Amino acid sequence: MIKFFADSTMDISPEDVKKYDITLVPITVILGDTPYKDGYELNPEKIYDYVKETGNLPKTSACNAETYKEYWQPALDRGDEIIHFSFSGDMSTSCAAATTAAGELDGVSVIDTKNLSTGSGLLLMYACDLREAGETKEEIVRKVSSRVPSVQASFIIDKLNYLYKGGRCSGVALFAATALNLKPCIKVKDGKMIVGKKYMGRLSGVLEKYVNDILNEFDNPDYTRIFVTHTKFPPELVEAVKARLKQTPFKEIIETTASCTITSHCGPNTLGILYINDGGKVE
Repeated sequence: MIKFFADSTMDISPEDVKKYDITLVPITVILGDTPYKDGYELNPEKIYDYVKETGNLPKTSACNAETYKEYWQPALDRGDEIIHFSFSGDMSTSCAAATTAAGELDGVSVIDTKNLSTGSGLLLMYACDLREAGETKEEIVRKVSSRVPSVQASFIIDKLNYLYKGGRCSGVALFAATALNLKPCIKVKDGKMIVGKKYMGRLSGVLEKYVNDILNEFDNPDYTRIFVTHTKFPPELVEAVKARLKQTPFKEIIETTASCTITSHCGPNTLGILYINDGGKVE
């Protein structure tokens, strides 16, 4: 049997985790001096409460090689073949730790998704499709790895407060964004986060422009599924985004909530649209 493991940053819904028999290996989120297992012992609401009460951000700690081996070993003992899906190696040391652990065991392959959140989750779901189609472990690894560059992952961030507290943007950038009501689009490119287009105005109007820009940017989307992944976000705006996506050929429009790890870095009122494009940009 082929068994899938993944870092807890995939942001796949609990229903799909259960449906596809995926085991999530939790990143550690630290509130003050107390460590919690992301997704197992902590939810995003506790993150917001902690930041509001203390003014501090949580810290996150990547898994080490021994942790991965502890999670994988029972499946190996059952005779399963394992594919582990890792958070981008350019953003975390988790991938390096998983690769080290896999090198000490037989039967484990690690895929560096070079992405985060459901950008990584898209590749995991694609692997589930391949497994259901009867593909071998080797073919799944090959086909999924070949599509890593095709994932289009981007997010709109309403406020830069969490990024500023985490040292990911300057005080000048925070002031300018606040004064001008700017909402940056953060994209994942080559395993790293970059700043894309900056939108100006109210969140509702910005979202409409963002969705249209994302849908019109690429010329050969895989219409199997598209993710709408968000932190704490106004429900009516999420529904408006989904209504717009229903006008497209995407077969599945999947709404998910970001993990504690992702929430710790970007804060509330962040929403992303993520899908796979097998072509290039629209000229």
